[in-house]
Amino acid sequence: MKRAVLPCNGLDKQHGVLARELALRLMETQGAEVICPVLLNNSPARYEKALAEAPLLVIDGCPTRCASKLATKLGLRVDDKLLVSEQAKAAGLDVGESLRPGPVGMQLVDVMEAGLASVEEPVVGEEPSASFESPTDYLTVTYDKFVFKIPGKDYLFNENDCWVRVIGDRARVGVSDFVQQSMTDIVYFEPAEVGRKIEQFDEIGSLESGKSMMDALSPVSGRIVAVNAQLADSPELVNEDPYGKGWIAEIELSDFDSDKGLLLNADSYSKVVEKKAAEAQH
Repeated sequence: MKRAVLPCNGLDKQHGVLARELALRLMETQGAEVICPVLLNNSPARYEKALAEAPLLVIDGCPTRCASKLATKLGLRVDDKLLVSEQAKAAGLDVGESLRPGPVGMQLVDVMEAGLASVEEPVVGEEPSASFESPTDYLTVTYDKFVFKIPGKDYLFNENDCWVRVIGDRARVGVSDFVQQSMTDIVYFEPAEVGRKIEQFDEIGSLESGKSMMDALSPVSGRIVAVNAQLADSPELVNEDPYGKGWIAEIELSDFDSDKGLLLNADSYSKVVEKKAAEAQH
């Protein structure tokens, strides 16, 4: 099956240039249809047929993720994503800052192409469980003018400010009230891929506000079976209801007995919040 490829158009950074090089390579070797982000933004109908018939790969150059944001803006179904800067780090390759791809940069293109040698059918996410409801009882941590809520029952936390709530063999995860207040208005959510197997503390999505960016790190290991589709259009749900409607992902657990040894209950996490709130004021 051929794929459609939407690459970063950033020609001001080496990683953006390599995103474009990879897209051209996939066109030459796999017959992929390369989608120009400028034309897509100005005339989406131009690529309507390709996007309807082929799985879409989005290639971002750097963590700004301009290509992914364009796909989200246009409501496109994204089947796979690749971030060049992360691929370079994982491969241990320093591509430098030149805007002309050098030998190391092209080596990275080879590595990324090899990882995309075959197109698999996209994984369809399962329906989120209906049994998870927003909490009603909270502990509170007050610091200066801020009041941070922490659910006192059924929730566990990692020190990276992400929570988990387990029901049966599934867990719902998200970020804490401390995160949403610290970031202020969240304007963008980048989900993880449904179907991906993860280890404890792997990234399960990223959040962006006008103030900062954050990678959410999973409190548990397992397989991502669903992501919160509402956050694509309404990322502000994380601000409005971080422990309920603002959840990030649902995970089929693989080793919760081991995972929970590194998690904190509400009392212990409240001390982490107190410390971080104090540090943020200095």
